[in-house]
Amino acid sequence: GSEHPGHPLRRAVCRWGSRFLLSVSLPGCGPLLPTAAMAMQAAKRANIRLPPEVNRILYIRNLPYKITAEEMYDIFGKYGPIRQIRVGNTPETRGTAYVVYEDIFDAKNACDHLSGFNVCNRYLVVLYYNANRAFQKMDTKKKEEQLKLLKEKYGINTDPPK
Repeated sequence: GSEHPGHPLRRAVCRWGSRFLLSVSLPGCGPLLPTAAMAMQAAKRANIRLPPEVNRILYIRNLPYKITAEEMYDIFGKYGPIRQIRVGNTPETRGTAYVVYEDIFDAKNACDHLSGFNVCNRYLVVLYYNANRAFQKMDTKKKEEQLKLLKEKYGINTDPPK
């Protein structure tokens, strides 16, 4: 079913860039990005210093294309309460997902234990979400377009002479 005991799920269509995703999230979801206050509170509670790349948001690659959000919940929910799961469903995003944990230490535990985890003969790649890395490709394309426009504007030809 689409419900887990004690965790009623709601389905919604969310945008990921300019593409649509199937989103399954717990009721009362807040913003995706972790707040500094939450991270500090969690760090004080455990009295542990975390590396700067550790994040409540995990980016998962190499997923089976037919994996459901419920199956994702079963795999990743073992490591702590999940705020949101987003599974890619377009040709560009399928095989990937984002998992957002309530607690940063649960996300670290899941990342440590599920990297290389075998799901349907595919080994998961689990990374911490990095906004800069996610948008680097877009930035490169924009820069290439701007460079092309400048070259046309000033009549610069970079093709080798024939």
